[in-house]
Amino acid sequence: MSAPATGPDRRNARGVTERLKQLIAIGIALTSERDLSRLLERIVAEARHFTNAETGSLFLRDGDVLHLAVAHNDGGLDLRTAEPLGLATPSLAGYVALNGQLVNLPHAYHAAPEPPGVDARLEAMVRARAAGSVLVVPLQEPKGDVIGVLQLLNARDEAGEIVPFAAELEGLVQALASQAAVAIRNARLEDLSFKDPLTGVYNRRYFALRLEEEARRHARFGEPLSLVMLDLDRFKSINDELGHRAGDDTLREAAELIVASSRSFSIVTRYGGDEFAVLLVNTPKSGGVKYAQRIKAVVEHHRFGHGPLTVSVGIAALPEDVTRSDDLVPAADRALYAAKRAGRNLIEIA
Repeated sequence: MSAPATGPDRRNARGVTERLKQLIAIGIALTSERDLSRLLERIVAEARHFTNAETGSLFLRDGDVLHLAVAHNDGGLDLRTAEPLGLATPSLAGYVALNGQLVNLPHAYHAAPEPPGVDARLEAMVRARAAGSVLVVPLQEPKGDVIGVLQLLNARDEAGEIVPFAAELEGLVQALASQAAVAIRNARLEDLSFKDPLTGVYNRRYFALRLEEEARRHARFGEPLSLVMLDLDRFKSINDELGHRAGDDTLREAAELIVASSRSFSIVTRYGGDEFAVLLVNTPKSGGVKYAQRIKAVVEHHRFGHGPLTVSVGIAALPEDVTRSDDLVPAADRALYAAKRAGRNLIEIA
């Protein structure tokens, strides 16, 4: 019969148990996140927190190329400008993507005069930061396919000093990366089912789900919610005079313009035909009006490929205009058609 654990062994056992609990919680959080961009941000943020890493980055694989999708850091190191990294280029990220093997280097950038790194541009930046420890983990699906790479730089101890990534963390981080790979695959599939194939913005199915989620959030926390409905004025004449291809081009161009002029967490939706709906999360009516004014001006002054374009806009807000989420769309829709009846290129408020 073995003696019960005491002292450091007991503390170590408690630490492992806590990390396992943390890992389970992270896995649940990742699998419940449907938006791909938010999921990728969450993966890197959780991995950094889990390992106390100074910098974290996530690369997604596209054939023989790695694209930097997310980069987080506390020290001012900006990795978002990195060029796509070919797997034929010697690098830690490429090696891990090709071989599917974790790499843990305690002093990677002190080990050689020409250190391995993400790519030539990033090596200089990382060297300037005197990076010490590197942990690179494959994002590997259950079937073995590596869909990306998670890279963590500079583990920190309690005093803030750079230390090696602990060997006992390797299996846990691999488990986190495996959970992340499954979550990314599921999010990509849902991304396809939730996106309008012509414009690439969300479809009505996703809009309905998010409206339901945000209504629950409002009921629980009282967060305001605004809905902006936009209709392209005289769009039918573009189809009739120039053909449906020109109409499709115009819809895509308008969708890109709306997305570019919206915050990343706004839900831009092709609601039907030439009508778009934008759900503004945690935004009061005044914020919805400012947003509508900005979109109207941006569209009116944009040089579309098939001629000028304007939009009619209707706005409704919860709780200022309606008290039930089911009434939000009808209220905004009535305001939209009031704008069209009044002469188009106008904003009406419920």
